[in-house]
Amino acid sequence: MAIVSDEQVIKVLRQYNPWWRNPSAIKDESKPQKRLAYYEALKMIKHKTLRRFAVLSGARRVGKTTIMYQMIDNLIDEGISPKNILYVSFDNPIVKLVNVETVLSIYESLYPIEGTKYIFLDEIQYTEHWELWMKVIYDSRKDIRLTATGSASPILEKGTTDSGTGRWSVLKIPTMSFYEYCRLLQIEEPILPDNLKLTKLVKMSNAELGDLMDRFAPLEGHFNRYLMIGGFPELVLSDDDIYAQRMLREDVVDKVIKRDVLTLFNIRSPLLMEKLFLYLCMNSTEIFSVTTAAKELENTSVSTIDGYIEALEMSNLIYLAKPMDVGSKGALKGKPKIFIADAAIRNAVLMIDDVLSDERELGAMVETTVYKHIVSFYQGSTAQLGYFRKAKDNQKEVDVVIELPREKILCEVKYRNNSHIPATDAIVELCKDENSRVTTAFLVTKQLDDFGIVKHETKVPILRIPAIAFLYLLGKAEADGQNGKM
Repeated sequence: MAIVSDEQVIKVLRQYNPWWRNPSAIKDESKPQKRLAYYEALKMIKHKTLRRFAVLSGARRVGKTTIMYQMIDNLIDEGISPKNILYVSFDNPIVKLVNVETVLSIYESLYPIEGTKYIFLDEIQYTEHWELWMKVIYDSRKDIRLTATGSASPILEKGTTDSGTGRWSVLKIPTMSFYEYCRLLQIEEPILPDNLKLTKLVKMSNAELGDLMDRFAPLEGHFNRYLMIGGFPELVLSDDDIYAQRMLREDVVDKVIKRDVLTLFNIRSPLLMEKLFLYLCMNSTEIFSVTTAAKELENTSVSTIDGYIEALEMSNLIYLAKPMDVGSKGALKGKPKIFIADAAIRNAVLMIDDVLSDERELGAMVETTVYKHIVSFYQGSTAQLGYFRKAKDNQKEVDVVIELPREKILCEVKYRNNSHIPATDAIVELCKDENSRVTTAFLVTKQLDDFGIVKHETKVPILRIPAIAFLYLLGKAEADGQNGKM
């Protein structure tokens, strides 16, 4: 006897798909502002000659479900019959007890459906052997176009490698960029020159740069709030920032660590996982030593910490930045830097009072935000991302290194009132060194009037650029489809 009856599943499906009865019901769920992944996923499932499923991967509350609703809204607007569209979440306790094949069979028994069917499966990782069912559907059901979401990206990517090659593609969705934040709140956009690229700013005169930076002045207050609330669409639209941070802590962090991670990975000690994540938040943007962490966390084994770090990375809560060589044989090896996936997650966990007045904390927040933007901007490209630190001089460091076949870009964050760097700073030495093969270098600053070429004589000029401008322009370029081309 089945644990769940067909009638129970049908009831859930009708609740999830109100457009079957009222096509305009989707308008209540769809939002006007659309992210880049929406266009990419829609193009994928509507392509006339290349059939491929789309899998959206990202942390909780980044807007994966909203993208699905927007896609459904588009399909109905273009004349697709609402009954040809199925949405279901496998996070539902009833749906969790059945498999993809059963859900599809019950759906197709409800109505006489002709033509292409559009299937949307939310939080797909909660159903067993999801990748095998998707493979079967792809191979045997040419009448189905499918989109799925999941919160544990490497699990999805492993499924893609094992079964999905040539069948589906994983689109990673980070939290919103500062540019997307401004668009969502309908903040008036600064008027910018056409085809403006960050790497071309170095050729501008000081007067031109000054005029450009003045245009970002109205965004300063919004930037501080963005650092506190982060790029989670629902929380951005909230009018209660303190409550939004509580929701961030409870919905994004607690649910992931206390439920998602425990369900999907072999986590023996939930309390240790919580302590580890708190430890990472306290030491984010710093070099991470698994040996030190293991000792400080109850003398836990190194292999356990390694496994838990991998689970947190898979759950889209952290980024690992690996050390990279930049024309020097003395680069640090082996130890990564840990970045929390969004500065607001770190704020919500640590609950530091008045963090915006603490220069050290503010610097860590902005460095985290810069790294997140760069990861998102270069997603899908051949770029290698990491950081540089000299092995024998741990004061010599560059926060972000971006390496492409013909480019090597350095980015150092000095988000403080005085951004001056000495001639012995790592970014200065590397920009003097022909062997480093650096092509572009940025020094990300705090004040809008802190811009222009660093005065040290270097073979590659180092451009001081305020964080607001750097992040806004990077996010805008990505939204305009120029990602990977700084």
